[in-house]
Amino acid sequence: MSMYVSHMIGTQHLIMSAERTLFWENESTLIVADLHVGKTGHFRKEGIGVPQQIFKDDLHRLLSQILFFKAERLIIVGDLTHSVENKEMGLFRRWRKDFPSLYVHLVKGNHDILDDKWYRETEITVNAGQYLEKSFLFIHDILEPGLKATKGQYIFSGHLHPGISIRGRGRQALHFPCFYFANNHCVLPAFSRFTGTYQVDPKENEKAFAIIEKEIVLM
Repeated sequence: MSMYVSHMIGTQHLIMSAERTLFWENESTLIVADLHVGKTGHFRKEGIGVPQQIFKDDLHRLLSQILFFKAERLIIVGDLTHSVENKEMGLFRRWRKDFPSLYVHLVKGNHDILDDKWYRETEITVNAGQYLEKSFLFIHDILEPGLKATKGQYIFSGHLHPGISIRGRGRQALHFPCFYFANNHCVLPAFSRFTGTYQVDPKENEKAFAIIEKEIVLM
């Protein structure tokens, strides 16, 4: 068990982190999905007392990962934001200004509904559908109708918030977020810890790496 686990796709070296990030070493690029900035603020607005510290902790984790890997770029595979603009998105914009040299690319997800002006002013390059770099295709939802990778392409997606269960005696089970690697695609765990998970069931030749506290475990 380790906080960081290497994974190769062809000649491309990837490093999984227990902080729910994936570092593409060849391109000095950090890859994340489903930050859902503004989600805790949205819940508080609806009268549900979710502490803002959850969001602040997420930003601190993202900062730590950028600095640890010395990332030059950040690719967000959808759902950077959660809903309409609120104060937490203002905090994110101030956080963004602390990294003027960091290139940030967003592949829009179903929750990314802000006006284009917001992304421009936050210095985020946006792609509304999919983004192809070398042999890697970045999209938000692997289940999108009609989606098909061409020969030699490998897809990275988010949206599902994948999780996997460890079952014990007495019908007991523990559920953990995971990285899910299939033959031609990878579904990333939701970066935000204020999310649910969707149970995945790896088939033969597929791998799920559970995130258990500060460790990554191959299931």
